[in-house]
Amino acid sequence: MTDKKNPKWVPQLLTWYDVHKRELPWRDCGDPYKIWVSEVMSQQTRIEAMKPYYDNWMRLFPTLEDLAKATEDEVVHAWQGLGYYSRARNLRLGVKDVVENYGGIVPRDRKTMESLKGVGSYTAGAVLSMAYNEPEVAVDGNVLRIYARLYRIFDDILSTKGKKAITAIVEDTLPHDRPGDFNQALMDFGSAVCIPKSPRCGECPIVNMCEAYQHKDTDKLPVRIKKTKVVEVPLFVGILQYKDYYLLHKRPNRGLLRSMWEFPSVEMVSTFDEGERGLEELVQDLGFELSLQPVLVKEITHIFSHRKWFMKAFRGDLTYAGDAKNITIEAIQKQLPKDWMLIKRDEFADYAWAGPHGKLTEMAK
Repeated sequence: MTDKKNPKWVPQLLTWYDVHKRELPWRDCGDPYKIWVSEVMSQQTRIEAMKPYYDNWMRLFPTLEDLAKATEDEVVHAWQGLGYYSRARNLRLGVKDVVENYGGIVPRDRKTMESLKGVGSYTAGAVLSMAYNEPEVAVDGNVLRIYARLYRIFDDILSTKGKKAITAIVEDTLPHDRPGDFNQALMDFGSAVCIPKSPRCGECPIVNMCEAYQHKDTDKLPVRIKKTKVVEVPLFVGILQYKDYYLLHKRPNRGLLRSMWEFPSVEMVSTFDEGERGLEELVQDLGFELSLQPVLVKEITHIFSHRKWFMKAFRGDLTYAGDAKNITIEAIQKQLPKDWMLIKRDEFADYAWAGPHGKLTEMAK
């Protein structure tokens, strides 16, 4: 049985890490802000895909103070493409708290770190161990998977019981002389070797101490029982043009993709006629008449954590119902509600798009 108190696999994993660790811009820098940003960005996003966003972020907000001074819109725009935008908003608020209440110094203890907006147990452990070499664990899905296999734990790793059982073992096995390196070693090991579906046991430096491997259970572990029901939502989208301008809507300042821009949309419609009527009602309230083309120009399926959008996009032309000949764009803009606007195609890049709506911009002429 794998020893929990004096595990021989820990130094073997660290030796593997010393040879195979990834070269990452925030690694070994000792800067808690950079590590904090990298950890928040890498949640739900692969490291390689995230790196360009990290580099751009550091160009825009190189310090805590720079991020604290930024507006929410600037931060969300810089985050665009990574998804889960509440992470960006919370990161900004957490950093503002550090600048305003902690003298611009990221706290060195877990309790205070976890009191910051958006900072949970994992992020706190990662920052404290990697920036300050504090003996703190950082338990995420990677770590839960590795330990479930290594110690052959059949508890559901998404359950409170499973997480508690594994976290206790991680705390017992954490090397206090290299906590930051150990947490990063687990990250790299989970990404390169002990991967989710088909672990690369032939490349594993600790396979001789893996109980799941010894019992031929690697394909059965970890146990993950998902209980969240995903709601499927058909979405009828209009790429609607008025002269050289496109009509956009700003989503509410709460809920999914809050305060982000989208093309006019109607949910839960199953036919073109239903969608057309829905869009007509939307734009008529704004003073426009709509001529919609019955040709599907783009179809997108986008999965959120609890929702699945089935998007169908159509092009359409708008005419202004007032005095269309002499009225100016500026005059129309003034009459539109605050959550609607007309912008030109070349201005699209200046706005934070609501997730998959950004992919529809290429359909604009």
